[in-house]
Amino acid sequence: MTLVRGVALGALTTAALLLPATGAAAAGEPGGAAAPSPSSASSGGSEFGVSTSVTRPVVAELKVPSSALTGRPPKVTVEVIERGVGTVSMRVLITDLHTHRTVVTATMGWVHTSRRLNVPWPSGARLGPGSYRVTVSAHDHQNGNLIRSAHSSGEATLLVKSAPKPLPPAPKPTPTPAPTEAGVLTPAQTAADGAVFPVEGPHNFGNSENRFGAPRSGHTHQGQDILTAEGTPDLAPLGGSIESTSFQAGGAGYYVVEHTSYGLDFFFAHCMAGSFAVSEGQGVTAGQQICRAGQTGDATAPHLHFEIWVGGWQSSAGHPIDPLPYLEAWERP
Repeated sequence: MTLVRGVALGALTTAALLLPATGAAAAGEPGGAAAPSPSSASSGGSEFGVSTSVTRPVVAELKVPSSALTGRPPKVTVEVIERGVGTVSMRVLITDLHTHRTVVTATMGWVHTSRRLNVPWPSGARLGPGSYRVTVSAHDHQNGNLIRSAHSSGEATLLVKSAPKPLPPAPKPTPTPAPTEAGVLTPAQTAADGAVFPVEGPHNFGNSENRFGAPRSGHTHQGQDILTAEGTPDLAPLGGSIESTSFQAGGAGYYVVEHTSYGLDFFFAHCMAGSFAVSEGQGVTAGQQICRAGQTGDATAPHLHFEIWVGGWQSSAGHPIDPLPYLEAWERP
């Protein structure tokens, strides 16, 4: 593995409350490289440990993130099992731990057992900052209610935080001259050719620490950081082909390399785990989703670390150039 340097520190935490021996195979996240996933912190919840003689519903899995930002409730998945029973009636409730009031109820109706299901939150559901409990409620056709125990409580906690305030924009530096290598287009030329900004959502360029060439321990920052919310789509600026999708625990986290016919290679680092939307060798068009912004690897906050290389990414003849003039040319008002 070629080490990729010039990226910052952080971790993506998701509480996964998985229960062994449920009879259903654990489904992996779509896409992504065959590489170790960053560790997750558990927030509590359910663990299957009920006797097979039980004939009442049991939560086999309840997956709730340990934390989320204010707004719509986060993605929650749940699986309920009951021996010899095909469907149960289920609801999922969110309770404010301060007021002890139920603030959101997702009524799922009669659902199949032994299937991992996404909880359909009501369209207007919103959560403010605070601590909450997510609770599964279920009963079968004989009015047998959900069994709760220390091993299978059907409950998990969720901490909701206020969205961080965006950093003030850094003063715009004097534009770096466009590269002079033969066959390499200038920022204005790529913009005129339909180049797309690589982050689809609110963003900023941080401060001097996020700039190309900023000092790091033993090296310099080889890209430009684009700060954005976790899960924001990262896009291909220009058409090309995917050269690599991989993982580097101590640096780039989940990353993608795109090669283009414009004399430029693009490097996307700190993708959210399981968010790869492309694979090695795949052709892509300008604006096509590559992954989602995260904070995997050595990152301190969700962002896209974006590099532009001339002469081939990480090749002996290649070298990185300052991406900011290109990013500013691609940025839409």
